[in-house]
Amino acid sequence: MTFFCYLWAIIRNNMNRKSIVQVITVITLLLFSACGGKEKTSDQSPVIDTIPMMVMQIQKCAKLYTAEYQVHKIVTHDDQMKLKGTFLQKEFDITLPMGERKIAIPMTASLKAYIDFSDFSEKNIRKRGDKIEIILPDPKVEMTSSKINHKEIKRHVSLLRNNFSDEELSIYEKQGRAAIINDIPKMGIIHMAQENAANTLIPMIEQMGYPQDKITITFRKKYTISDLPALLDQKTFAR
Repeated sequence: MTFFCYLWAIIRNNMNRKSIVQVITVITLLLFSACGGKEKTSDQSPVIDTIPMMVMQIQKCAKLYTAEYQVHKIVTHDDQMKLKGTFLQKEFDITLPMGERKIAIPMTASLKAYIDFSDFSEKNIRKRGDKIEIILPDPKVEMTSSKINHKEIKRHVSLLRNNFSDEELSIYEKQGRAAIINDIPKMGIIHMAQENAANTLIPMIEQMGYPQDKITITFRKKYTISDLPALLDQKTFAR
């Protein structure tokens, strides 16, 4: 500081007003630099947590339908009129001629798989370094419609038998619906639900800065036939 005072005395005695102003400016800049006045900059951009935003965007998918199947089934039934009894202490079981009934009932059912994201949360997201995994909620399968094609029903009723009643046709329709449910694991509808959910979510996640090869879309487990009852939307199958 003594040095600057001494320098100022010399300048004041030997320089005009304009030169003095210039020197003062230089000295001020030197002092500001010496006191660390230079602003520090950083090349690193602030880290933004994208997980809450991702959860919010995925929740907007709500009930995402991911697969649809049209299933055709032919339900068959046949029965014979028989006489059973005992004659002379011997049992008999006789099929009566002209006592046969047969029926083939074509029916169509529509199945849809969907994933409900209403309860999706950060628990469904795993992030490891630059990789991210989305664990989908359990898929659900619903039967949106089922009907019998009455015009295509084939039946054979012998003279000794009554025709099939509406109540019997209703029972056979329920049997057909049950058969369709049993066939669901063979249709690949769960796998298709996963693939189509991935096709919907991956572009959304890419927009948040994650490369496609760093994104994994999966279910919490590999489902088996024993899991099927829990995956069915029972309200639609009970109709």
